[in-house]
Amino acid sequence: MQENNIELIVPGHHGKERLDVYLCGHLPSVTRAKIKKLIDDNDVTVNELPTKAGHIIRPGEIIKIKFPDTPKSTLEPEDIPLDIIYEDDYLLVVNKQPGMVVHPAYGNKTGTLVNALLAHCNRLSDVGGQTRPGLVHRLDKDTSGLLVIAKDDVTHVELAKQLSARKIEREYRAVVWKHLKEKEGRIEAALARHPKDRIKMTINPEGKQAVTHYKVLEELPLASYVKLNLETGRTHQIRVHMASLGHPVFSDSTYGGRGKQLAGMNTERTKFVTRLLKKFNRQMLHAKSIGFVHPALHKMMRFDSDIPGDMQELLETLRNSGV
Repeated sequence: MQENNIELIVPGHHGKERLDVYLCGHLPSVTRAKIKKLIDDNDVTVNELPTKAGHIIRPGEIIKIKFPDTPKSTLEPEDIPLDIIYEDDYLLVVNKQPGMVVHPAYGNKTGTLVNALLAHCNRLSDVGGQTRPGLVHRLDKDTSGLLVIAKDDVTHVELAKQLSARKIEREYRAVVWKHLKEKEGRIEAALARHPKDRIKMTINPEGKQAVTHYKVLEELPLASYVKLNLETGRTHQIRVHMASLGHPVFSDSTYGGRGKQLAGMNTERTKFVTRLLKKFNRQMLHAKSIGFVHPALHKMMRFDSDIPGDMQELLETLRNSGV
């Protein structure tokens, strides 16, 4: 097992900056509060000496960060089956089922992926905080597919750095409404919280940069089957980007993938689509594959998952519909 510490060397071209600010920029998944606690507890040294958060870093200085053993979580472990694609001493890759909430929050205290992970693992990283142990990234409740989970803080930080540097490969599959004019393209549109509905995201030039690549794999009656690759991983990115093109993800109630699609349809199509929306009532989005450099083994790892049963059934139903 690797030691739970990280070493950073301040590059020669780096200007004046506070130590805590520098660490926040270079450890994107570690909260400011945790960085402050690490410094206050003398778990951060500069040239082998403990220092203060306000220390002004200088080129060539060696910063070492020691992550203490993760405290036992106060969350309740639950014996919930997990579809584990890969596991070693450092991380897991899990295929999340649709309908499973990733971590406990208001209204979802139990039955989450984190509750299941706590029952499966002896330990998980604490970088993301006590309510999100192990989570390097997340998926929406109704989105299925692959997630990488970190067992220790160093693994978590190294994976998060790859994520921030856009070095983690992520490929999705989705069923979206109608046929796209351009069968392949790049969507670049910054995202921010909706000003009136805090649950939703919206395109906003003042928001965080977001880039999605898409390619139509198959045109179906009323819909398209699409491959999507992420450069960035913003909240609801694919769902908002596809809706912005006028092609929301099938059955996505938040971004126009349900009732709005019935407008202008004849009676036969309206009845058919109404039946589909009732049967397939979650957004048809699946995180199919993921690739990253293993932080401890230092080799490229790639994992793939099957399209979930409900999405396969929807595709077959559309192919055979004749509408």
